[in-house]
Amino acid sequence: MFVPSSYREPDSSWMVDLIRANPLALAAANGRPEDGPFATHLPVIFDPDTSGEWTGELPGATLLGHMNRANPHWGALQSGSVLLLTFTGPHSYVSPTVYEVTPAAPTWNFTAVHVRGVVEKIDSVQETLGVVESTVRAFEGRFGDGWDMTASLGYFRKIAPAVGAFRFTVTGAEGMFKLSQEQPGEVRERVRESFGQSACTYKRETAGLMSRLPST
Repeated sequence: MFVPSSYREPDSSWMVDLIRANPLALAAANGRPEDGPFATHLPVIFDPDTSGEWTGELPGATLLGHMNRANPHWGALQSGSVLLLTFTGPHSYVSPTVYEVTPAAPTWNFTAVHVRGVVEKIDSVQETLGVVESTVRAFEGRFGDGWDMTASLGYFRKIAPAVGAFRFTVTGAEGMFKLSQEQPGEVRERVRESFGQSACTYKRETAGLMSRLPST
């Protein structure tokens, strides 16, 4: 991903926070010329056994993901192969009307993290169940209502053979936080205020990130 220097994250924690808050990743791999590339949307979490409270640089962290074993992408995936996971955070269109200057050009403010790493496919049904259960715990804690999965564990075991789970060791990561940094301070503040007052959730979340930018 091409990231101009002005759009790089102020701190590595921004990338970790974006992944935790937006865990539906797009996994992409080249595949063979006759059937690739492959791209699959799937849920991803930090491995609670090794990286559950990860706050540092992403390289070295371990992530967990899973997809349907019937997906051709799973069949093409090999342990030791390289995979790209992309995560998209808050984003929104910026109309030049907000700038209050002329000439001007519209743009799109957005946030994204691209993570490269090495895959280890999980063959054990028990370990696969562990990935599923860890994913439920992570998502119920952050996005759910504290649902108790105990009564459904038998159902989980029944569907586990159809689940393809994997570990992903991060080897590199890049974050793009395009939040009007190229604009003069007063213009960027107008964009932030406009987004913050919007009924659109994406705009308000983008405004929140803009509020975290270092002062210039």
